[in-house]
Amino acid sequence: MAQNPQNYPPYRRIAEELIERIKSGELQPGDRLPSVREIVKKEGISSATAARVPSYLRAEGYAVATPGVGTIVATPKKLTAGADRLRMLRAGGTGIGDGERTEILDAQVEPASQEVADALGLEAGDEVGRRRRRYLDDKGVVTVSATWVAGSTAEAAPEFLLTEPLPKMTFGLIEDRTGRRATRRRDTVSIRPVPDDVADLLGVEAGTLALVMVNHYWDQNGEPTEYAVDYLGPERELSAEYDLD
Repeated sequence: MAQNPQNYPPYRRIAEELIERIKSGELQPGDRLPSVREIVKKEGISSATAARVPSYLRAEGYAVATPGVGTIVATPKKLTAGADRLRMLRAGGTGIGDGERTEILDAQVEPASQEVADALGLEAGDEVGRRRRRYLDDKGVVTVSATWVAGSTAEAAPEFLLTEPLPKMTFGLIEDRTGRRATRRRDTVSIRPVPDDVADLLGVEAGTLALVMVNHYWDQNGEPTEYAVDYLGPERELSAEYDLD
C-alpha cells in the first residue's frame, strides 16, 4: 500500500508537493524551485533538512542545479516500459504516457528467430506476427519497440497486422479476441548493440550499445501470449520504485 504523503519525512513531503506542481504544469521546465533558505523560512525546518529537498528532486530527475540560478525544474526522461503501459491501460488509460505519441512502423508475418520461438514456445521458422512501433515525446525517441505473437494469435486477432493504432494495445486486443488475459510478466534489462534496422529509428549508429528492455507475457493458463523487445532512446533511463512495508 502506498504511503500517505503526510506520513513522509518533512523533506520528502515538501519534495512530493513540488513534484505534484511540476506534474500539473504549474511549475514548468526552467522555472526556479525554492531555495534552501526559502524552504527553511516557509516550512520552519532546519537547513540540513531543507537541503534534502532539492537533492531528492535532482535524484528523481525533476530538477537540475544551474550555476548562478539555483535549482530549476527539469523534465524527467524516464522510460514508460511495456509493463507500465499494461498497468496504465488497465487503470482506464490509453497506455500512452503524457506527451507521448506513437508511430506504427510496420506489421507483418515472418519466420520466428530462435529467440522469438523460444519465448513463444514455438519452433524456429514457425510463422509469427511482428508489429513495430516507435514512441516519441518532446525529448525525442523514447523507445523503438517490436512485439511478436504466435501465428495463430495473429490469425485470431487480425488487427495486429494492420499498421494502425490498437485502442487497447496488444494486451487488450489478445484478450478481446481470444479470452487470454496477460496475468504474468518477466522483464529483463540488458545492454545490446543496436541492429541496422533499429539504428536510424533510434537516431544512433548501428552497433551503438543501448539499454534494452525485454518483456515476456503469459496468460492465465501459463501459456506465452507475446514477446517484446524495446530499445531505449539515447539518455533514457529505467526507474522502479516499490513499497517495502
